[in-house]
Amino acid sequence: MRGKTAEDLQLLELLDPVAEATGYEIVRLRLMGADEQRRLQIMAERPSDGDMNVEDCARLSRAISEIMDAADPITGEYVLEVSSPGVDRPLTRLKDFTTYEGYEARLELDRIAEGRKRFRGLLAGAEADNVAIDLDGEEHTALIPFAWITEAKLVLTDELMKRGAEVRAARVAAEQEQQTSE
Repeated sequence: MRGKTAEDLQLLELLDPVAEATGYEIVRLRLMGADEQRRLQIMAERPSDGDMNVEDCARLSRAISEIMDAADPITGEYVLEVSSPGVDRPLTRLKDFTTYEGYEARLELDRIAEGRKRFRGLLAGAEADNVAIDLDGEEHTALIPFAWITEAKLVLTDELMKRGAEVRAARVAAEQEQQTSE
């Protein structure tokens, strides 16, 4: 889910070590478009707190650009976009389902399960290689194999917005404290 195509997965192999060396994790990578209008979109975050500010995006963008220029893995021109996953982020790694336990999410599967491919409910963590989710209208927690999930995203709710505001407030306070001590 971090990459959709074989080309995405090859780029992840090349760029994951760059991101890690720079202090970030790639949440999702997509190479989109065709020919001269291609766009390499990378969503990343700091593993320590899941945050990604503008300076972080610029730092990672520079590091990725150096490797991309040297390795030249994409034919033709492309635009590089490095961003935060955002508040209503995609869930692309098994650990994301534990980190965001208790928040509402939408899942889409690569197959039909229980008569449908799309599910919505509150995340209840992960067990082994399964995502646990309390589905709307269901009594029991469902376990869905992580390997079956093609798309997963947090649903923008008041609770999620509150969490995002708290994270931003903590970051601003930490930045102000750092500036004061310098």
